[in-house]
Amino acid sequence: MRRVVVTGMAGITPLGANWGDIRAAMHEGRTGIKYIEAWDKLTDLKTRLGAPADYFEHEKIFPRKQMRSMGRVAAFAVRSAEEALSQAGLLDDPILKSGRTGVAFGSSYGSTEPTKGFVRFMETGEATGLSAMSYIKMMSHTAVINVGIFFGLRGRVITTSSACTSGSQAIGYSYEAIKYGHADVMIAGGAEELCPTMAIVFDTLFATSCKNDAPQTTPQPYDQNRDGLVIGEGGAALILEEREHAIARGAPILAELVGFGTNMDGSHVTDPLAETMGGSLTLALNDAGLAPDAIGFVSGHGTATIQGDIAETKATSAVLGADMPIHSLKGYFGHTLGACGAIEAWLAIEMMRDGRFAPNINLAKVDERCAPLDYITGGFRAIDAQYVMSNNFAFGGVNTSLIFRREP
Repeated sequence: MRRVVVTGMAGITPLGANWGDIRAAMHEGRTGIKYIEAWDKLTDLKTRLGAPADYFEHEKIFPRKQMRSMGRVAAFAVRSAEEALSQAGLLDDPILKSGRTGVAFGSSYGSTEPTKGFVRFMETGEATGLSAMSYIKMMSHTAVINVGIFFGLRGRVITTSSACTSGSQAIGYSYEAIKYGHADVMIAGGAEELCPTMAIVFDTLFATSCKNDAPQTTPQPYDQNRDGLVIGEGGAALILEEREHAIARGAPILAELVGFGTNMDGSHVTDPLAETMGGSLTLALNDAGLAPDAIGFVSGHGTATIQGDIAETKATSAVLGADMPIHSLKGYFGHTLGACGAIEAWLAIEMMRDGRFAPNINLAKVDERCAPLDYITGGFRAIDAQYVMSNNFAFGGVNTSLIFRREP
């Protein structure tokens, strides 16, 4: 089997668009959670909290002609891919248009603004505000299509709109595409924009944090006093490449992707099952040919919801043991939905390369219903991890696990 390495990675988060800025914010104990005043008019929405990447002015990123088909979701995806390709040294490489470079990208939904026009049309019959590009911006595969068109890609295309596993499945399926010879290079990632429609989904499930007067204290993954999640936005992209191809052109090798597992619970749309969650971790370990004790650190999903946190930690502890170090980054960025798997994989690699892992912010006392694990608190923890695992779980019981190896 062909080996798959990471040669570029980049992203946009509520705390910044490069690892240096994000790391500095984490060291200072800052988060991207804010009170969203624009949501005050939404009287039936209980939460007023979100994690915007408000410095990212998506309509000004590219020339107007290139932006015609891009909403905010697509702009997150294309900009992340552009920066990652630049790091990989592939931005102007002929391989992009050779048919041997593909793309896998996902989001929970496309951009929501055009939806208003379609609703207005259905209610009134008037198409005011709709254009030829409205559906392209709104469609669930807007990210993958816009990335492909922007860079002129002609290879394999994989659309992964699977909610919170969109980004991690995109990375995993890209890994398989290269591993089995269907591509030499894949652009993989996820993107999501902040929208109150995303918040109301969880609001109706009583799963959003309503600590509206104290944004910096929430969400609280794994904590006994957590009251729910906070929606965030952003995007990230990894450039995956066949290892010999990367070596031949002298590319930077940032990590190796060695294992991928995905499955589904097949039992309930919103109540996760620890047994099958753990099965996805085991699938990734088996794919990598690793024993559980080879994993040095786990980047957890940790949404700060009761059912999710409990099931995830039970699965993780059962497969990897009670001493496994773990954190969730959602205390810093909120839940970026379709983007979280890509953002968390990117930052897991950055921390593995640094040998220092961020703590769980806002975690004061672990919920006794969560399984025993080494929940990192306080400051950054020095860990010499050769392998890190990044896990994500989505509505419908979709489970994913990725394992990265540190490049010597």
